[in-house]
Amino acid sequence: MHEVCKMCKKNKHRCEEEKQKIIKRLNVIEGQIRGIKQMVEDDRYCSDIIMQLSASMHSLKSLGNNMLKSHMKTCMVDNVKNDKLDIIDEVITLVEKINK
Repeated sequence: MHEVCKMCKKNKHRCEEEKQKIIKRLNVIEGQIRGIKQMVEDDRYCSDIIMQLSASMHSLKSLGNNMLKSHMKTCMVDNVKNDKLDIIDEVITLVEKINK
């Protein structure tokens, strides 16, 4: 049996209020996706579906940006205070991915 690297598993404790806000937004996005699927099944016009896809992508990007801000204000600050500067590269990578 091999040991699991403690650095490979990172966790972020979120208060119940923060979790519920994220879950609520994810539920809305999930509903948008189900709505798009229904539009396809109902043979809705391409333009209508594309508009809903755009709205869903915006919702996901907005949630990602909010989570990135939170990550920078909490996890990143804590790591920098503890001289764990590799967090800076992690955040740079996240910013690049979220802005594609």
